[in-house]
Amino acid sequence: MKVASGKVVGGKVVLEGDAFAEGAEVTVLAREDDETFSVSPEQEEELLSAIAELERGESVPAAELLARLRSPT
Repeated sequence: MKVASGKVVGGKVVLEGDAFAEGAEVTVLAREDDETFSVSPEQEEELLSAIAELERGESVPAAELLARLRSPT
């Protein structure tokens, strides 16, 4: 799974960072202009910690995570 940010330019979504392969299936989630996003200080710390883990490469591929979740251990 990849996550990318971008902007709409000329009616098309232009992404920052690594390109997706031609023909890749993607899902786009977009905030409304007046939509806000707020979390508690505890939730913000948890999100920042998770982002830092990802930046350090401390993650697993989505397929592996889903397999772990399905495993009856």
